[in-house]
Amino acid sequence: MADNDQPFWKTKKMSRMTQAEWESLCDGCGKCCLNKLIDTETQELFFTNVACKLLDTGSCQCTRYKDRSKLVKDCVRLTPRNVRKIRWLPDTCAYRLVAEGKDLYEWHHLRCGDRSAVHRAGISARGRAISETEAGDLEDHIVDWDLPQPRRRAARR
Repeated sequence: MADNDQPFWKTKKMSRMTQAEWESLCDGCGKCCLNKLIDTETQELFFTNVACKLLDTGSCQCTRYKDRSKLVKDCVRLTPRNVRKIRWLPDTCAYRLVAEGKDLYEWHHLRCGDRSAVHRAGISARGRAISETEAGDLEDHIVDWDLPQPRRRAARR
């Protein structure tokens, strides 16, 4: 198959993607908007079910996406330069997968054409996250969402 027959995430370097292509990689799971805790002594990472105050926990979309960095001081903006360094991105994250040279899962909207597929596949935070405005102590909300890994088609070479 010629390069021009392949989807952009298989043929383009992340740094060469247009802004629209880059943004379209997001699968809409909402997990990157969940608060994480790091043990200062061991550097162990803990995930919580507590969402950023800007995340709509039903749609798993940011309610103030364009202004998020101004409104949430520790909001991490993913870029082609930093995506490989962020250890808390889920194994299913399209940014992580593409950075690692892997293909997207079949439920990703760029593959199946359906933005709700991520929720039906049980990958997203929908129905499992609460807003930080309701949470209280983050330590009380540590979770281990050990989800079964969805099948991914083998990459064609």
